[in-house]
Amino acid sequence: MKTKLYFPIAFTALVFASSNAQQKTAGNKIVLKNSSKMALFQKAVSIKRNQLSIEDAASQYPILIYKKDTIPAQVNDLDGDGKWDELFLVADFAPNESKTLELKWSKTDPKFPVKTSVRFGKREGKDMPVHPDTQEVLMANQIHKKLGYQKYQTDGPTWENDKVGFRHYLDGRNSKDVFGKKLPGITPEDVGINSKGAVEDNYHVMYDWGRDIFPVGNSAGLGGFALLKEDKINRLGIIANDTVNNIEKTTFKIVSEGPVNSLLSYNYHNWKIDGNNYDAQETSSIWPGMYGYKNTVSLNGLKGNETLLITLSNLNNKNPLQVIDSGDFVCFIQHDKLTYDRQWILGTAVIIPKDVYKGYIEAPKSGQLTDSYLIKLNVKNNQQISYYPIAAWELSADKNFKDSAYFTSYVTDLAKQLSAKIKVEVK
Repeated sequence: MKTKLYFPIAFTALVFASSNAQQKTAGNKIVLKNSSKMALFQKAVSIKRNQLSIEDAASQYPILIYKKDTIPAQVNDLDGDGKWDELFLVADFAPNESKTLELKWSKTDPKFPVKTSVRFGKREGKDMPVHPDTQEVLMANQIHKKLGYQKYQTDGPTWENDKVGFRHYLDGRNSKDVFGKKLPGITPEDVGINSKGAVEDNYHVMYDWGRDIFPVGNSAGLGGFALLKEDKINRLGIIANDTVNNIEKTTFKIVSEGPVNSLLSYNYHNWKIDGNNYDAQETSSIWPGMYGYKNTVSLNGLKGNETLLITLSNLNNKNPLQVIDSGDFVCFIQHDKLTYDRQWILGTAVIIPKDVYKGYIEAPKSGQLTDSYLIKLNVKNNQQISYYPIAAWELSADKNFKDSAYFTSYVTDLAKQLSAKIKVEVK
């Protein structure tokens, strides 16, 4: 589903509507109130469908007007029932500022500048060309080592905003990688395939837009996850030389791709650990302005003796890890020549919710999951946990990321931005 809307800004945080604004109303004014004493930049706002009175939802699109300007925004169908569930936008706010938006309706889908994107391509056989798709089902015996070829363009889906790009190894490894972007535009659709439509690793060389910059190895990359059970680290999936996945079935879907928000969903069915089966659900959401994305994870089948682990690859890191409280979060921060062959400076971080944080451990140097800091989270069965992987390259638009103190300040300020709340009221 293509979706639409955007507001000009630099950091961002997804905000949910206040509980006192959940009733349907026929109003045509939406008031967004910054309840914090800090200025907010590219703050993401979600207005729920059930807050609005919709007479002809099948043919109408919401349009937001602020001071005579149309605000780029988009609608997202989060549950796949064919009806949109949220109206999504990002906006700047002064401290304690309220913005009153006029709500109108259009029978045509509005077009806005594209600031986010998802790319996913696959092939059905070794000699068949890659074609774009929006979903996939991967069984345990369909991984590339068993097939004898790589099925997916860029090993799996990529997603990006105007600042940075990421990719997920859907081939069973479930690692998270980083594309460094030198330009704000969306990267070409043919990254990862050649002129004949075959899968090709052509993204580890520099282009005008940038390149893949982050070595992953047998880590789970930046923001992957695993499970700690009885002091044993259990990887979600496999490493490159394995021939059978420990997940019976993996399903992937592009939930939404739009100008101000792109959403990807993964379901991992029957993740086998020591005779027990777990189901895991993961959603990745990206919006403009932030050098990162939001990842949300939940697990079903927890018995109470497990700990969720969030991964921060420390390959090529020779500097001390920084662990800093900021707002409602704990920030794990690295800054070094973390790129291939230690060629460029890269800052990486994971922003973790403080209320479930339980310390961290280091992964071993050998085995199924290596070369990482593993951040321990105390979670309950089916509890959704959201965290934010961050990556800022010295060759990005903001050259100040070469400086360690600047990157640390960026991450801790972003954590405060993410902690701030926007109240939504429909009048």
